[in-house]
Amino acid sequence: MNAEPDFEIYLVAPPGLETALSQEAAEKGFRDPTVGKGGVTVKGGWPEVWRANLELRGASRVLARMAAFRAVHLAKLDKKARQVPWADFLRPDVPVRVEAACKSSRIYHAGAAAQRISKAIAEELGAPVTKDAEVCLKARIHNDLCTISIDTSGEGLHKRGHKQAVNKAPMRETLAALFLKQCGFNGTEPVVDPMCGAGTFVIEAAEIAAGLKPGRSRQFAFEQLATFDASAWQEMREPKVEKVGDVQFYGFDRDAGAVRMAGENAARAGVDGLAHFSQQAISHLSAPKGEPGLVIVNPPYGGRIGSQKKLYPLYQALGKTLGERFQGWRVGLITNSDSLAKATGLPFTDTSDSISHGGLSVKLYRTKPLS
Repeated sequence: MNAEPDFEIYLVAPPGLETALSQEAAEKGFRDPTVGKGGVTVKGGWPEVWRANLELRGASRVLARMAAFRAVHLAKLDKKARQVPWADFLRPDVPVRVEAACKSSRIYHAGAAAQRISKAIAEELGAPVTKDAEVCLKARIHNDLCTISIDTSGEGLHKRGHKQAVNKAPMRETLAALFLKQCGFNGTEPVVDPMCGAGTFVIEAAEIAAGLKPGRSRQFAFEQLATFDASAWQEMREPKVEKVGDVQFYGFDRDAGAVRMAGENAARAGVDGLAHFSQQAISHLSAPKGEPGLVIVNPPYGGRIGSQKKLYPLYQALGKTLGERFQGWRVGLITNSDSLAKATGLPFTDTSDSISHGGLSVKLYRTKPLS
């Protein structure tokens, strides 16, 4: 492909985890990551867009910024939208849809703005505009500046294509990856999740250790664009030699159905040789043999499953087991209540900012190695 000029690529972050995503983007070699509210901006061309979708574990979606212009009324928006070189990145035979948002602008009707841009695309490019199109253009009008981006991901990037079975209040893969990152996990130590549910933390940790790319098994909206290069994409997707280490990952749950689901999800992800799941109560939990690592757990919390008061004994039992049997291990605990975290009796030294998970505001509580 010929070298194209760089443009802004916006990596949507789970709210509260923008800095962690910025660190991941920098480590993966993306240029000039800049943290903003709700995401991280990097610079690059279409190969970087593809690679962001394929390799970044923490991004919720990847938006490519295609145009920006000032528009103070709908007639101006219509005129400027018709000047956008749509054929440079959209195909006339692929349906598109347009979503708009307006803030602090003289154009305040988002539906009317979306309709004008849709009409411009239909008449200038000839592409069909449909409500259920996979290719989605997002127009944001803020302080009279209209920015048009294309959602290159399609389905949210937490949908890796492996986790078909889930239980109540599942942890999204993108969140799990960034929580692991915040706990200092880099793939070289064991991980234990005492309440593993569908196995998300354990599977993410095993994939990181194996060097597997999170987007390897799914399709993306950018494959429907005029800029798509199938042979370059195929080469990018080719699996490199997988890391083979002796580090193992363990998930436990008292629910036999959850354990079965987790095992099936791990097999679909290709990490069933590294990820091990067993039915077990917290009271029977003990540290695996070998070097210590990370315990990460997302227990039930008030407002999600049951009321908070009933959960104190569970948190106390968890803290007692970890304190007595996991010397040398670090603990990362996600909950929505300082008092529940405190009930564990664990020596938390670091608490994250509030993070949105399933409509609730949660925090990650971390310890140093337990003594």
